[in-house]
Amino acid sequence: MIPLRAVEVGMSVKATARFAAVLAAAIGLVIYERGFGQTFYGSVVGTVADATGAVIPEASVVLTNLGTAERRSMNTDAAGNYLFVNLVPGRYRLEMQKEGFKRFAREPILVEVQAAVRIDVTLEVGEVTQTVEVSAETPLMQTENASLGQVVEARKVLEMPLNGRNVLNLVTLVPGVVPQGQSMQNPTGTNPFAWGNYQIGGGQANQSAAYLDGGPVNVSYINLTALVPTQDSIQEFRVQTNNLGAEFGRFAGGVVNLTTKSGTNSFHGSAYEFLRNKVLNANTFFNNRAGIERPAFTQNQFGANLGGPIVRDRLFFFGSYEGFRLRQGQSFTYTVPTEAMRRGDFSNVRTATGALVPIYDPLTTCGRLGNPPCAVDAGGREIITRQPFPNNVIPNNRIDRAARAMIPLWALPNGPGLPFTAVNNYTANASVGGNNDQGTGRIDWTASDKQRLFGRFTRWSNLNLPIDPYRTKTCVDRCTETFTTDQVVLADTYTLNPTTVLDVRLAFLRFAYDRTPETLGYDLTQLGWPAEFNNLVAFRVQPIPRVQGYNDVFATNGTGSRIVARNDSYSIVPSFTKIAGRHTWKFGAEWRRLTHNYYQENNPSGAFDFDTLFTALTPFAASGGNGFASFLLGYGSGGGLRQAAFVAGQQIYRSVYASDTIQLTSRLTLNLGLRYEGPGPWSERFDRMTVLLPQAPSPVVGRDGRPLLGRLALVNSPDHPSRNNT
Repeated sequence: MIPLRAVEVGMSVKATARFAAVLAAAIGLVIYERGFGQTFYGSVVGTVADATGAVIPEASVVLTNLGTAERRSMNTDAAGNYLFVNLVPGRYRLEMQKEGFKRFAREPILVEVQAAVRIDVTLEVGEVTQTVEVSAETPLMQTENASLGQVVEARKVLEMPLNGRNVLNLVTLVPGVVPQGQSMQNPTGTNPFAWGNYQIGGGQANQSAAYLDGGPVNVSYINLTALVPTQDSIQEFRVQTNNLGAEFGRFAGGVVNLTTKSGTNSFHGSAYEFLRNKVLNANTFFNNRAGIERPAFTQNQFGANLGGPIVRDRLFFFGSYEGFRLRQGQSFTYTVPTEAMRRGDFSNVRTATGALVPIYDPLTTCGRLGNPPCAVDAGGREIITRQPFPNNVIPNNRIDRAARAMIPLWALPNGPGLPFTAVNNYTANASVGGNNDQGTGRIDWTASDKQRLFGRFTRWSNLNLPIDPYRTKTCVDRCTETFTTDQVVLADTYTLNPTTVLDVRLAFLRFAYDRTPETLGYDLTQLGWPAEFNNLVAFRVQPIPRVQGYNDVFATNGTGSRIVARNDSYSIVPSFTKIAGRHTWKFGAEWRRLTHNYYQENNPSGAFDFDTLFTALTPFAASGGNGFASFLLGYGSGGGLRQAAFVAGQQIYRSVYASDTIQLTSRLTLNLGLRYEGPGPWSERFDRMTVLLPQAPSPVVGRDGRPLLGRLALVNSPDHPSRNNT
């Protein structure tokens, strides 16, 4: 194994001159590796020499993609060096020839994402018509790339057992990666915000960058990874934990680079179905012991993919689809009003000891509303009391109109519940689960020997079904949630000449999140509320009554809220690579427009509380009374309605970088880099969130220096196992 020692220097400096001075002072202290940055391609580099070690200039070098037959050619320079950049990950054939030497060929050469493969060749003296062929697929040392991390190649991605087929679980195979929270869940769960939540290389949780075919899949909302590609659509991915080049920025952890499969000259595809259900599952020990049968459970995960040529050697396609369906039973136990109570009859409402719970009429409060005066205590203070309803029954004409309309929200009891109190008098099994679908389509086009283009579209959608054990469209535990991600990536790589390559990449990502109560569109006038109020509510749903002593009819912990979110990311990433002798110059930029459009209101039409005090003997102490009785009378103890603001946030991010990879010798490489970061502030696009604070100090302050990040590195490779590769 080649002993490589790597240290990266990152700094903020006030001027380019200071930065250059720091670089010069650090040359003797830093040993680093060469990298080709944010191209999301691979590269092949090497030196051609004869048996005596003398370099061979002007040797013809040809690199051919074995899958698509795309050819790249160049001649070695005066130092015998060659370099192919912006290579699509895959298997290649390398051929070399020079008059007076035997022709050399080697295949397959595995080019991985974000990796530089060095192949030094020793040509043997002989005729060009003679060929030295090397066919062994020996793993090649990544001596040209010092970024710490690991590639998870196609075979591991495809064959590693993954329950739920979440390929991001494989990220934890890389040293320095620590999963956080629910990041290891299936990409079909109820919490997609956990995806990509890893600590990488000592960085902060959920602060790493993720790219799919060079397009960012992180969105502005808590930096979540909004798209997890299917297992069968991934070619490979690389996790970079540290020592990244100047091409990367805008993150506080590592980088995950994923690439999708592309079509080749051969048709390839597959189809699959994974099934789990009640019949095939084993019961638990305790269920067997208690005589309880296996719970309802059905899970299907299925899909297919196909790739191949449209026009041989020129135009290729790849498409994949995966679906997921989950249905399982979940038991719920609640306390609901009895049928008699719904009519106002509380004659059988009792305490745990069997004593009757008296229901008092709030309109009979002494000394109020024209009622007789209250008795007084020894200190002359009023003793406020009320009179009970006759027979503990509320007259029908006293039941509030809005309460009468909401009574059916609770299911009727289907059991006696606990003795006397009837607590836990309703049990039910409700279906829990959801649907998940993802489709990907990719086209690769070799327009000419100089130009290669590709485009990809991926859509992922996830539906979390509402949980409604009352079966009254009340989604007690969770309302309907839908998550949708769309991504488009377009890339154009143009080889101006064998030593000059231009790459332009455009990407668009949209993450949409909707939470929809089942009663959306509810007409509030049927509760007796005025039409003017009905028209003021942005999203009309069934108002939420919260009654003391009885389970809620709507989820009140936020999962029953109305949410509308649209998060967009537009990005443009051009890069220019120029090989000049021992130098490989690279210049690039990155521009992103991030938008965060968000609305959330947990109680869109209001939430109202009802306790026992309005129907108790006295309003100052809970003596008697019942929360549902107060609800029937329409006397709430609190609540209200709030209208949340629609937020349209936006940030513009800009960065530029330059790097120079200098091959000092065949064994020593120097890498220099400089990056300028210009993240703009978040703002509301329509200035709808402006607050004037006259006494607040000015937020405008001077900036300390320039947002410049420097990279300096040396890579020392004492030996190359691939030098004597003949």
